[in-house]
Amino acid sequence: MQASTDNSVAPVIECDHASIGFDNRTFIEDLSFLVYPGDFVSIVGENGSGRSTLMKTILGILCPLRGTLSVNIRGGNRGIGFLPQMSDVSRDLPAKVRDVVLTGLLSRKGLWPFFTRKDKQKAADVIERLLLTDLANRPYRELSGGQQQRVMLARTLLSADEVLLLDEPVTGLDAASAAELYETLRSLNREDGLTILMVTHDVGSALANSTKVLMIEGGEAYFGAPEDFAQEGFTTSDFTPAE
Repeated sequence: MQASTDNSVAPVIECDHASIGFDNRTFIEDLSFLVYPGDFVSIVGENGSGRSTLMKTILGILCPLRGTLSVNIRGGNRGIGFLPQMSDVSRDLPAKVRDVVLTGLLSRKGLWPFFTRKDKQKAADVIERLLLTDLANRPYRELSGGQQQRVMLARTLLSADEVLLLDEPVTGLDAASAAELYETLRSLNREDGLTILMVTHDVGSALANSTKVLMIEGGEAYFGAPEDFAQEGFTTSDFTPAE
């Protein structure tokens, strides 16, 4: 399946016949896709399929073994806001919510690691956008898992110029919290125009929420609109999380 294109708008991510891997081990062969401003792309596949390696390549941590993968936004790869999987350490941060969110600006502060009034206002705006104002002075470690993930999303948004990359964002969340997070992501994509790439095992939600899906299986990738996958005969049972 081929990605739809819009010749009037430049892609923010362009992958051209790239082989994705590291240490001469190839996970995905001859991968080509285009991500345009405002796309919501879900990257799905089994454990070990190469999703994490592709994510590291998009972030500029790894280079394609062959072909090219370019990020065409202000700041390049550094302009991508990246939300990793939650860890036990990140769940126990001894700080207030507003202070955790502010740390999203640290990578931009250089040799002047102090927050200005403008920085604090920007953080307050993001906190309000994600409906966290009532929690701003609460200790982060006392929040629920869903609330903590929204705080981390707010933190990540401060470092995102145009593109947000998420790694399994609903892992460890209950169904209600996961649904709430998906609703927030849809709003950021559709109302704010944020381009989102989400690595996930949740194929059902990927097909329901995304404008494009990149499905990886056996070293090959299928890229297209969610409805294309139904026409091709893919179902949510084709990709089940490994035990």
